[in-house]
Amino acid sequence: MVDPLTVRPLPPLERIPDHVRTLADYERLAEDHFTPEAWHHVQEGSGEGWTLRENREAFSRRTFLPRAFASLKGGGTAISLLGREHAAPLMLAPIAYQRLAHPDGELAAIRAATALDTGMIVSTLASFTLEEIAQAGRDFARGMGKGPAPLWFQLYLQPERRHSLELVRRAEEAGYEAVVLTIDAAIKPAGMTLPMGVDAVNLAGMPRTRQTATAGGRILLGTPLADAAPAWDDLAWLRETTRLPILVKGMVLAEDAARAVDMGADALIVSNHGGRVLDGLPSALDMLGGVADATGGRVPLLVDGGFRRGTDVVKALALGASSVLVGRPLMHALAVGGMAGVAHALLLLRSELEAAMAQLGCPTVKDIDAARLIAAH
Repeated sequence: MVDPLTVRPLPPLERIPDHVRTLADYERLAEDHFTPEAWHHVQEGSGEGWTLRENREAFSRRTFLPRAFASLKGGGTAISLLGREHAAPLMLAPIAYQRLAHPDGELAAIRAATALDTGMIVSTLASFTLEEIAQAGRDFARGMGKGPAPLWFQLYLQPERRHSLELVRRAEEAGYEAVVLTIDAAIKPAGMTLPMGVDAVNLAGMPRTRQTATAGGRILLGTPLADAAPAWDDLAWLRETTRLPILVKGMVLAEDAARAVDMGADALIVSNHGGRVLDGLPSALDMLGGVADATGGRVPLLVDGGFRRGTDVVKALALGASSVLVGRPLMHALAVGGMAGVAHALLLLRSELEAAMAQLGCPTVKDIDAARLIAAH
């Protein structure tokens, strides 16, 4: 019997094999490039994994209706989002501890994103500092003779607001262009034991609130961990604190989404946290339409959860999304091929997106709407 503690992952490939043609190919290769514990951490869902599966199965419940004789002249995937041009409706999602996948972690990811003119959201739990990641993106862009890619900061609120404020100010000073307030993961299952050299370096010197039993027999409710969960007044405080655009990530209920917009959110991210925090949540794709109806086009809507093909992206756009976040596939490609792997994965996804748009008769992202979809039988 093989002891998982003695299994050493394969190093990243120096060249991406010709047979890697989809994000699924990266996923099949990736397991051998992680330790068993890290692979479980990346892939796991909460509970029995129902929501994790539902994120994928939601796509199969919708099929396409292409337009005949549609002109494709002047087509392209470019979009404008929060005042910035994006080459395509794709962004790298905020994934923690990317050094679990590759020694260069988030530095490799931002370089790949820059090469493909793709935005990136950096996690509070990144394994490089906010400043190092932003500088790596600027340096790489300068070397390519172009401007940096859009860069946003994902904020997990800290137990004390002064520490949250410190993170926001650091992001502002480092050139981040938006704050993504994540509200659905303050209380989640305990994570893996991080290996040496991997840590939440941006939280150095800050207290960490953990789930522990307390006097009086309290398990979770009534403990400091539960008491520190995000509340509506935290959104109001953040809106008063920064002039950067604020996105709220973790929206599921339409009424909550509308309230967040009323309170000053500049965009929303419909998300069930990749099925990692509460099993039994519906797919983000299924919730997208209700959020779109409730917010009435007042702000852009982004979505994450299970995106693996260009056709998945088209379905989200047709249901009202402005852009899609790519999460686990980032870690797969990063482990297999480092920066080159992530850049190649983004290129594959964009190529599939353009092919699907062409076949549907949608030359631009604005041409994709609900009329291009029909429920599968």
